[in-house]
Amino acid sequence: MNVSEAIRNRRSIGKVKQNEIPAQSIERILEAGTWAPNHRLTEPWRFFVLRGEGRGLLGNALAEIALEKFEDSNSPEALKAVESAKNQPLRAPVIITVAVAPVDKAGVIELEEYGAVFAAIQNMLLEIHSLGLGAVWRTGAPCFSPKMNEHFGLRPQDKMLGFIYLGEPDVTDLQGKRTPFQEKTVWVDTPEKLEAQE
Repeated sequence: MNVSEAIRNRRSIGKVKQNEIPAQSIERILEAGTWAPNHRLTEPWRFFVLRGEGRGLLGNALAEIALEKFEDSNSPEALKAVESAKNQPLRAPVIITVAVAPVDKAGVIELEEYGAVFAAIQNMLLEIHSLGLGAVWRTGAPCFSPKMNEHFGLRPQDKMLGFIYLGEPDVTDLQGKRTPFQEKTVWVDTPEKLEAQE
């Protein structure tokens, strides 16, 4: 498949089989991430591959974060939330969690470090698609919690940017839809200041 086809045909696939994914395929996906553009070659990405019982690392972090919403951690509601959080990572046989570790160096803009890791994630999703595998990139408030950093040994200035749930697709014929680029694009041929866009 060529790049143009991959970009247009890739879909987020949240329903996957529990079949084991070969380590070689996972390594190929990780390497694709490392080829993302990054200013000053800082390579600010950090990857964690969770398989088997290792998925419990994410489950424990999600459970601890879920408990923060409850005054009584032993209430039926709290216990149900903990159980649900611990089971979330079991929806896929492999989860690749991706974090940014910004480089503290003169001339490095922190926001650009985030951009590099988001580009790495897109590379990984395209590689996953090219391998005939399925994945969904999950984020959400727990992703950015300091407790998530603690569980994954990240520094306070680092940030988890997503969880790629990976497996063999268990769905077919997913259709995509996008707003035509014409509705999101302004062509500029003169240097005059633009009016604010609605």
